[in-house]
Amino acid sequence: MAVINDRDAKVVRERLAKLPGSVILAIFTQEFECEYCRQTRELAEEVAGLSDGKVTTKLYDLVRDKAEADRMGVDKIPALAVLGGKGEDYGIRFFGIPAGYEFSSLLESLEMVAWGDSGLSPATREKLKGLTSPLNLQVFVTPTCPYCPRAVLTAFRFAMESEKVRASMVEASEFPHLANKYQVSGVPHTVIGDSPQAMIGAYPEAAAADMVVAVAEGMKGV
Repeated sequence: MAVINDRDAKVVRERLAKLPGSVILAIFTQEFECEYCRQTRELAEEVAGLSDGKVTTKLYDLVRDKAEADRMGVDKIPALAVLGGKGEDYGIRFFGIPAGYEFSSLLESLEMVAWGDSGLSPATREKLKGLTSPLNLQVFVTPTCPYCPRAVLTAFRFAMESEKVRASMVEASEFPHLANKYQVSGVPHTVIGDSPQAMIGAYPEAAAADMVVAVAEGMKGV
């Protein structure tokens, strides 16, 4: 049974037909697939099947392909990494199935990587140049949250723009131990590195950049 219904498949096909370049979806699962691993893999494979070859998939096993998982910073499944057509890694990750409202985040991330442009304003690009140390952004979401894709895409754009940033969508109900660790009580909730400070809600681009840079600067002195 298809994960994507016929109506949505038509829209996806039309959007992917406009991609100017190729994209790879690296899928991380395991031999005995977890509850959402199969659904995530099938979703990614269906998206690729609607792209007329512009989106391809690579399947990895978290255990058997540990070296590749470690290299890509994948420590839990299901996981998707959005890569350029030649394997360029911009640090864009999905942990958990990008379903519901988050399906739009998947499509937009494919488009962004295919175009090779973050789409950020010149002012935000300049701010991110000030980052000097690696920084991980984890955006906790749920599929029913209409505001979450905005927060996810902002983090993904930061990762696309800066080689210092890695950004992940984390589906809160699939990884409750992480949601508890970071005291996630509502979504979107963006964890900035290991700082106790977080962005609660979908911040505008400029405000999000200011907070990310400020927190990164504060972490230097820790």
